Amino acid sequence: MAERNRRTVRDLRRGNRARVLQRLYFDGPLSRQELGPVTGLSSGSISNVVAELSAEGLLEEAGVVDSDGGRPRTLLRVAPDGGLLVGIDIGETRVRVELFDLSLTELARTERLLAQHGYDVERIVAHVRTGVADVLRDAGADPRRLLGIGIGVPGIIERDGPEGPDGTRGAVVHGQTIGWRAVPFEQLLREAVDVPPEVPLFIDNGAKTLGQAEMWFGGGRGAGAAAIALIGSGVGACVDHGDILDEDRTSLALEWGHTTVQLRGRRCRCGSIGCLEAYAGAEALRERWREAGGPLPEGADDETALAALLAAAYPGRRGTPDPVALALLDETAECLGAALADLVNLFLPERILIGGWAGLLLGPRLLPEIRRYANEYALSHAAARTTIEMGRLGPDAVTVGAATLPLADFLTRGGSRPEPGGSGTAPRTAFEAVRERHRTPVN
Repeated sequence: MAERNRRTVRDLRRGNRARVLQRLYFDGPLSRQELGPVTGLSSGSISNVVAELSAEGLLEEAGVVDSDGGRPRTLLRVAPDGGLLVGIDIGETRVRVELFDLSLTELARTERLLAQHGYDVERIVAHVRTGVADVLRDAGADPRRLLGIGIGVPGIIERDGPEGPDGTRGAVVHGQTIGWRAVPFEQLLREAVDVPPEVPLFIDNGAKTLGQAEMWFGGGRGAGAAAIALIGSGVGACVDHGDILDEDRTSLALEWGHTTVQLRGRRCRCGSIGCLEAYAGAEALRERWREAGGPLPEGADDETALAALLAAAYPGRRGTPDPVALALLDETAECLGAALADLVNLFLPERILIGGWAGLLLGPRLLPEIRRYANEYALSHAAARTTIEMGRLGPDAVTVGAATLPLADFLTRGGSRPEPGGSGTAPRTAFEAVRERHRTPVN
């Protein structure tokens, strides 16, 4: 019984630390006096938690503000150098690895192109291994300061895969469009990446990591419900409900690219027919432009082909728009609009954000038409409640979102360091674990 009580006190103490850290991270800088109302903790608990976190190097002073007739109040914030995070985007054209501090300021980055070798698992694991080593070396960073490594991948993530040699279970990736079938990705990375064994790995769908980044720092901030579309060589989406500090927040990755937009339509790389991805993904656009006779450089990759297609359709003041290119892009806008209308009707989001490298190229040209088609296909009342905008975080959003996976776990654990043998396969959403841990503050 005594041991059980000690665990309970420890868990409640960790919950108090998490409340303070989360509020300072998302709403700071704040004074000790301001932390009380927003955390529900007493002034004594706030003082104890702040003292602990400051002594551990996780909080720092951020100036002072005048109070109404009293002493100036010291502002506090999460210390950027309190730890390191790695975010990795296993994209459809490259593997991007970035090292961040706790403020998600980039410290180092590296990229590995995938054009020549595709999605060979062993090669991608090698890219991750060397990429992590490179960014740590370039930043002169100590691997022991790592709080975790987050990885965004295409496909469906199975949380509890087969048991590995060390007795732990890791994330398995089912990426049908890239030829990955039940790949024990976490286990492979754990064996290959040279970091301390206590550094956890967090693997999630790339569209979901993009969505988390936009919800935390981008166009989704403050929305009660938002859908975020990732348009790259392929197409995906996620739907988020609830504020980032909401205990009941949910985040759902969707295989949106494999919803049907055309009966008996084009064959998709997933094997089905009529998928959105077969019309709106950059790989499909490259093939459709080639089939239409569009001029493409020999061996053009998806990014080069999409740039050529856009240049043909929108050549500038002195050129003549290619009518075939314009028609192809209009059909793409209609397919995207119709598919976004499905998200509107199914999930009733306040906002829809378009991201991904191809989405960022297409959006500035096609956004007005995408909106028009979405309004035509969606229920009018639902469409009137939804805005469709571009994502705000640019092409690095998936990598930033991947880094938020270990960051969310760190904040939820109240700033405690990973323990040896820890696994990061499943932060279900950023703060779902808060629901069990933070019901009652200790005052």
